[in-house]
Amino acid sequence: MKRSSFLLTLVLALCCLAGCGAPANGGRSDSSPSQSAPTGESGERPQRVLVAYFSATGNTETLARYAAQALGADLYEIEPEIPYTADDLNYSDDGSRASVEMGDASARPAIAARMEGMEGYDVVLLGYPIWWGQAPRIVSTFLESYDFGGKTVVPFCTSGSSDIGSSAEQLHPLCGEGVIWLTGRRFAGGTSYEEMAQWVGGLELPPRAEQ
Repeated sequence: MKRSSFLLTLVLALCCLAGCGAPANGGRSDSSPSQSAPTGESGERPQRVLVAYFSATGNTETLARYAAQALGADLYEIEPEIPYTADDLNYSDDGSRASVEMGDASARPAIAARMEGMEGYDVVLLGYPIWWGQAPRIVSTFLESYDFGGKTVVPFCTSGSSDIGSSAEQLHPLCGEGVIWLTGRRFAGGTSYEEMAQWVGGLELPPRAEQ
């Protein structure tokens, strides 16, 4: 009897120890990180931002991607229905496609695909190269294709030397009434991510809408 009682006591003790060491979730290991609150308080950053850009050689595309990454924004490429070839971009040829378009203020090259959901964005950063001191005409096509009323538009451009001034003045009226147009900036090719992030981080963008 004593031996039986001893064995029973030992078994009960082992069971208690096993129960204390078991995970509270029934034995399943949960290695997923805890949920954290969204970064920043309401009103600290824009609700929805789009970076729209046209890039014929890739310089503007790189900076547009930098801006979108820094802001956590969506990205949309303004793609021409008929892509530009190297011959089209021959600035020394007065008969090249780009030369002809830039010589005609009414030219509106067609865009391959429409940007869906434009009405859902509060801020649009608009990137483009400088051609003959102006934004390419396809950027005009883009601006005239949507209602920018109530939105904030921030232009930026890439060029070897030309400033953004006259190109922005040309584009601003194409956005229609009620747009908030911020002063843009010109960037050289090869601009770093850090420089782009610093610029977009310093923009006075509208606060996030209250939910």
